[in-house]
Amino acid sequence: METNEYLVKLFKVIKDMESLDLFSDAAKLSKTEFRLVREVVMEGKEGKDIISSELARRLGITRSAVSQVVTKLEQRDVVKRTAAPDDRKIAYIRLSDRSMAIFEEQCKQANAIIEAVVEELGDEKIRKLIAEYEEFSAALVRARESAMKKTK
Repeated sequence: METNEYLVKLFKVIKDMESLDLFSDAAKLSKTEFRLVREVVMEGKEGKDIISSELARRLGITRSAVSQVVTKLEQRDVVKRTAAPDDRKIAYIRLSDRSMAIFEEQCKQANAIIEAVVEELGDEKIRKLIAEYEEFSAALVRARESAMKKTK
């Protein structure tokens, strides 16, 4: 296979993976909303708060996009912005009281789908897929770093 064919096929794999939807049509949160709420939940479990700029970094989207998502979620009473006590310019993003139940329901949906895939393909195949992806990803990072050094 030619290099360009590999590139085309890899872009297709990436696009297909990004478009996977683990939620039913009745899901309350979109994929981006779910990922944002998940980050808020994870910080909360560690007793920490999170701000929009950190959410943007973790989600790989702009702060403006995070602000738009947070505004939508606020309107639906999923999250709330809370001013930092020592700096009114900073707003923490926190869960509303009802949002944990929504998040947990969607986690159950996604987990059920993944469990079905593991049951169909087998645990060993899934582990191998993940290991091979990690190996590929590391090789890609090394190749990119090497190419960057050559262009300097």
